[in-house]
Amino acid sequence: MNLPAHPSGETDASASSASSSGAEPRIESLSAITLATGDMREAVRFYEALGFPLKFGGGQAAFTSFAFGGTYLNLIADSRAPVNWWGRVIVYVSDVDAIYRKALAAGFKPSLEPSDAPWGERYFHISDPDGHELSFAKPLR
Repeated sequence: MNLPAHPSGETDASASSASSSGAEPRIESLSAITLATGDMREAVRFYEALGFPLKFGGGQAAFTSFAFGGTYLNLIADSRAPVNWWGRVIVYVSDVDAIYRKALAAGFKPSLEPSDAPWGERYFHISDPDGHELSFAKPLR
């Protein structure tokens, strides 16, 4: 039996195994987040300039996927983009200040310089061309 594969590579078999064992299902991880874009070319340029590794699609595609750290950030062409503020995607990185410098070098304007938060992370915020807010962070521990 061929089960449909998710972008994460998992199949629906993992979901059915929990129910067949009688164990209470649990939320395990975030596989992907998909963001709408009105300009795929510009959105792909933004994410690639910050170092997101392209897995599928690209500037001419209707759907693009970036894979990192066992998760995916997807872009989907949608005429309803750009969006009003809806929330924030937080991405952990190895060096917050280096990503900030990459953003500045690419001509982007982060809304906040890197700073240390009282909750124990170093972070900064930036919005993509469609208004999706991203926070790049690293635990201070």
